[in-house]
Order: sequence, then C-alpha cells, then structure tokens
Amino acid sequence: MYEPTVHRTAPLVVHQPTPISPAAAHTAPVVPVQPGPIPAVASVVLPDGRVVTGYAVAPAQPEPIAMKPAVSRTAVNVALGGVGFLAVCGGLLLLTSFIAALTAFIGELIILAAVCFGGWVAVLVFSGSGHQGGTTVNIRKAVVKRNHFHG
Repeated sequence: MYEPTVHRTAPLVVHQPTPISPAAAHTAPVVPVQPGPIPAVASVVLPDGRVVTGYAVAPAQPEPIAMKPAVSRTAVNVALGGVGFLAVCGGLLLLTSFIAALTAFIGELIILAAVCFGGWVAVLVFSGSGHQGGTTVNIRKAVVKRNHFHG
C-alpha cells in the first residue's frame, strides 16, 4: 500500500576557488604592530587522518567576583535614615521653641498696646483741661428722699 519513493540525487560537484591576485594600485597601508609574543601553533590530527593546524585560543577567563562589603547596604541606609530622622527631630524641637517665643512676644506687644492706649484714654478722660459743654450737676448739694432725686 505504501511504497517508498526513491529520489535520484545529482552528483556532487566540488568547486575550487580561484585565487585573486592583489592589484598593485590598491595596496593597503602597512600598520605597524607592536612586537609581542607569537602564539604557539597547535596541530590536531582528526580520526580520518587529516591534520588541522591553527593558533591555540586561550579559554575565556570568568570575570572576578565582586567582594561583598563588610556592611550591607540596607544597614547603611537604615543608619542614614536614623541620622536624618534625628536631624529632623532637632529641627522640629527648635521650630516649636521658636513658635512659643513668637507667641509670647506677640502677647507682650498686645499687652503693651493695651496699656499705652488705655493710659492715653485715661489721660483724655481725667484731664482737667477746661469745660467742654454739657450740664454740670453739683451732687454735694443734692438731697435724695425716698429714692427720688431732688436737685
């Protein structure tokens, strides 16, 4: 019922690259290279007999692990927060003292104004600077009988 299908494959064609000769007009400038140690060339023989030659690649070195500080950042943040809180509390204490002193100063100013204004009114009322009109009654000569005033 099911028959396998056979596909015919084309023969394998291998192309050899053609070397390109460099043009004389387009030569790249020579960059001076600092002399250094030349890496060793390594050769590996594969199981089928081929030899692969190349430079040895140094294995990638892992980055060094950062040392943890002796004190955690959370502890430092808590300590700095405590210092800030103490600074704020000191400022609030000074602020309440300032408000109390300002309240007392305003109260003293009000009392001073009342004393000065009251004294000025008393001088005006009790000064004997002449007669300003109205009816004058001599009370020493008046007689009071049965809650009735006879002047």
